[in-house]
Amino acid sequence: MVVVTLPDGSKREYPAPLTVFEVAQSIGTGLAKAALAGKVNGKLVDTSFLINSDSDLAILTDKDPEGLEVIRHSTAHLLAYAVKELYPEAQVTIGPVIDTGFYYDFSYSRPFTPDDLAAIEKRMAELAKKDEKVERRVVSRDEAVKYFKGIGEKYKAELIESIPSNEDVSLYSEGGFTDLCRGPHVPSTGKLKVFKLMKVAGAYWRGDSNNEMLQRIYGTAWTKKEDQEAYLHMLEEAEKRDHRKLGKQLDLFHFQEEAPGLIFWHPKGWSIWQQVEQYMRRVYQENGYQEVKAPQILDRALWEKSGHWENYKDNMFTTESENRAYALKPMNCPGHVQIYNAGLHSYRELPLRYGEFGQCHRNESSGALHGLMRVRGFTQDDGHIFCTEDQIQSEVADFDKAVRAVYQDFGFTEVAVKLALRPAKRVGDDAIWDKAEAALRNALKASNQEWEELPGEGAFYGPKIEYHLKDSIGRSWQCGTMQVDFSMPLRLGAEYVSADNDRKVPVMLHRAIVGSLERFIGILIENHAGAMPTWLAPTQCIVMNISGNSAEYAEKVQQILKKQGFRAEVDLRNEKITFKIREHAMQKVPYLIVVGDKECEANAVAVRARGGVDLGVMPIDDFIARLQQDVSQKVGPQLA
Repeated sequence: MVVVTLPDGSKREYPAPLTVFEVAQSIGTGLAKAALAGKVNGKLVDTSFLINSDSDLAILTDKDPEGLEVIRHSTAHLLAYAVKELYPEAQVTIGPVIDTGFYYDFSYSRPFTPDDLAAIEKRMAELAKKDEKVERRVVSRDEAVKYFKGIGEKYKAELIESIPSNEDVSLYSEGGFTDLCRGPHVPSTGKLKVFKLMKVAGAYWRGDSNNEMLQRIYGTAWTKKEDQEAYLHMLEEAEKRDHRKLGKQLDLFHFQEEAPGLIFWHPKGWSIWQQVEQYMRRVYQENGYQEVKAPQILDRALWEKSGHWENYKDNMFTTESENRAYALKPMNCPGHVQIYNAGLHSYRELPLRYGEFGQCHRNESSGALHGLMRVRGFTQDDGHIFCTEDQIQSEVADFDKAVRAVYQDFGFTEVAVKLALRPAKRVGDDAIWDKAEAALRNALKASNQEWEELPGEGAFYGPKIEYHLKDSIGRSWQCGTMQVDFSMPLRLGAEYVSADNDRKVPVMLHRAIVGSLERFIGILIENHAGAMPTWLAPTQCIVMNISGNSAEYAEKVQQILKKQGFRAEVDLRNEKITFKIREHAMQKVPYLIVVGDKECEANAVAVRARGGVDLGVMPIDDFIARLQQDVSQKVGPQLA
């Protein structure tokens, strides 16, 4: 007798072992038809998996996130199948699932063209329509090596040879194509109905630049056509909003080869930077942080003590002077510990909060650089809290309130919380990590937060809470973090005098709200498609004269606005007013002010809001009140 327990807690008894598919069939033909895979005792399996003992079972369909992952994994194999059918001499390597689809790497004698992609996608659709059964078999490692060498697939054979010789491997076959894979996969190719090939890129075999360059074909796959269409529309929107294009179009910043991964900020871009920095400086002050400034370059010995040299040196820029080795700081934390250590602290001073707009440098690979989003030099709104263990929960709760208020002001209303746990490469023993992870979990519970856990993704010195923002087209961006660190203050000799006059090591909380200011500004540009809200806009309004008679009045209006603290410019060029309006509208200025003879006589202004909305003629004071309301409410421009 086999007892199967379903997700709703109900139990089903069967007289003999049976497959996941047969369980689905016993529940209903609809479920059997929809079944893509199963989860037996928490492990993903094929529908052909035999259940031979009492087990918990979830049957996955296209309504389950894990079902979509199985579809994408199977579509990657369908891609390889189609490539081998069309280009038999191509060799297959690896093909994993990624966030929105999949890719597969191939070795082929010539570059794949757009026409090739169209042909491959067409062949994939034909193979899917055949509804060929996907079958799994387990063989010994040596048998698998022999098989793939026999059909000339040297990359697959090399992959399998890296597996211990005493281990078995699983192979999946569909039609005339067989691949190495752990699985699971859909039961037949007919389950794969919505997919599209996106692009071809280069990729080194096994990610090693010393190896052969392969061709990586990217694709996307979905359960419903409308989901794929929404995704493709989002990609179109993302391309329009690309901060690199907008940075050039709006004259915000640029990059050049002489400083790879470093930014040349133009006046308008630096204006946005200053608004973000000054806003965050007020957040520091309102939340009890003392602003500090630590050196850019520190001796290697300090980085060895902190653990960075052992765990992070490949990402650090180094230099030498007078036979001493130094490194540019990739993080601000060791410097803040030195500031803390400069004096003796009592438990009565804790929590002690330091904040710094700290400029950091990290030696990112050139291939990873991506506009403002991934750079080699950046500034963080960094903060470190020195506290007791008893104060962790309240500090995390206070931080959570502050971070949500900040995101609201910047226009982000959807925020997801994730908890990144201990990585393989780390400092500190398991007991310290247990304590640190428990502290963050308890703090999140106390704040009534829901969160997702990310095993292996914490910093090398401690676990961290991550705040992920959803932008206006549905993309997620990880920005804020709160990290608990028991190790670094101990390694760097931080102490405080406790109530019983003992010396104790404080807990160090690493926190940032926007994270890298560069990256956050890139996110803001894309979120708003370059049309920044009035309070952030580099130029909040442009005053334009219709004729030479109104030039003096236009300058007067500009000066009135500047004296009120607004970023106002004047355009007195001898051009048609329609030309001026069109040009400044392209620069996404929130308000365009037009003045002519009538406005001069009435001491008024004609106002257009961004988007071509005519707000009519109004007294200057009324327009000033409108601007003040925009800025105070972090909105704008107002369209009525």
